[in-house]
Amino acid sequence: MANSKYEYVKKFELDDRLPPSNWLVVRIDGCSFHRFSAVHEFEKPNDERALNLMNACASAMLEQFPDIVFAYGVSDEYSFILKEATEMFQRRASKILSITVSFFTSVYVMKWKYFFPQKELMYPPSFDGRVVCYPKVKIILDYLAWRQVDCHINNQYNTCFWMLVKSGKTEHEAQQVLKGTQKQEKNDLLFEKFGINYNTLPAIFRKGSCVYREMVEEVGKLDKNGCPVKRTRKKVTVGHFDIIKTEFWREHPYILEEN
Repeated sequence: MANSKYEYVKKFELDDRLPPSNWLVVRIDGCSFHRFSAVHEFEKPNDERALNLMNACASAMLEQFPDIVFAYGVSDEYSFILKEATEMFQRRASKILSITVSFFTSVYVMKWKYFFPQKELMYPPSFDGRVVCYPKVKIILDYLAWRQVDCHINNQYNTCFWMLVKSGKTEHEAQQVLKGTQKQEKNDLLFEKFGINYNTLPAIFRKGSCVYREMVEEVGKLDKNGCPVKRTRKKVTVGHFDIIKTEFWREHPYILEEN
């Protein structure tokens, strides 16, 4: 049947190539992750092992895909920044999302035992994804600042909520206690009722995680004069920084260099 040849079918394919001269942000989010964390008995409000597993997956992404220049993650989500001139998978949104989600999920499954050696993985996690174009670095920075603000708001609330539940309140009662409270009121509640200074909790909980390539200097072989030869290379690094302010970006100007 000549009319069924692939050449004819191709005419009906959607061209989902993303426009050039735009930075790409690929964001993945866990699907039904509340149930996944409950089944696998994650610590509340934060399980550092689970967060470090997510960070390991993000690090593997940067190792695998050179066009990813920065990633920011918190809880069950991660955002990957692809450089402006990327031609990764011909800039086809569907392929970028498909490969990103499948690779991230595969690494999560493979590395599970390293972070949870005493716990069986009952079933693999599921992630959803989306890709958005941003024409300017400033908008990228605004996006990342928004994600970090969201991280802080959610973590502060969840820290209060789960401490109230652990103290004996029902989840409904904990919600009622926190209803309408402001930032300082939550901090006061944690300190006065549980002796917790929120601002001294680990930065990974309060600020989320940044994955990027750090410029490191290495000493190689000696040259013909017997002097050590120094070279600079980029090493994938995980850190927990305040990316809302400009200090981090001033110290790492090469991360979001415009092409």
